Amino acid sequence: MKNMNQLPRLGIDIGRVLIAAEGAGGADTSFIGGSLDDALSTPPYEGMFAAVVPLVERFEGRVWLVSKCGPSVQAKSRAWLLHHRFFERTGMAPSNLRFCLERPQKADHCRELGITHFIDDRTDVLHHLKGIVPNRYLFGPQRKPVTEAGLILLPTWKDAAALVK
Repeated sequence: MKNMNQLPRLGIDIGRVLIAAEGAGGADTSFIGGSLDDALSTPPYEGMFAAVVPLVERFEGRVWLVSKCGPSVQAKSRAWLLHHRFFERTGMAPSNLRFCLERPQKADHCRELGITHFIDDRTDVLHHLKGIVPNRYLFGPQRKPVTEAGLILLPTWKDAAALVK
């Protein structure tokens, strides 16, 4: 278990958080099922760069990307991050990138890294982080009412500066 007096550490999901949702109903279809060119042309989520830069500064570089996806989407995600110069533009360390194959495994990464704050678009992921990550942010529009206690709603990136502390 990490020291409770540790410095704050932020974890951020990639799909539908950094990368805009595309397709019908916000599905990741063009990124996940399309070609590499389709993936690279998928835009960043609106306001993402403007919000992530100050978060990286606020957390003094202690920011990790933690994403669940298979090998093909991992490769597309890495290519997207490079294509959009994510690490250069945000000041985040390129080595602070983690992938897992199952959503509950994000909790393992968060435990290992001592993550204190996590931004994800899925309530099920944030549920797995309960008791591990004290500050859990549910990003973006939600299709169903949010019933889990302890989640902080983060509707858009423009809300990040005020909410992620």
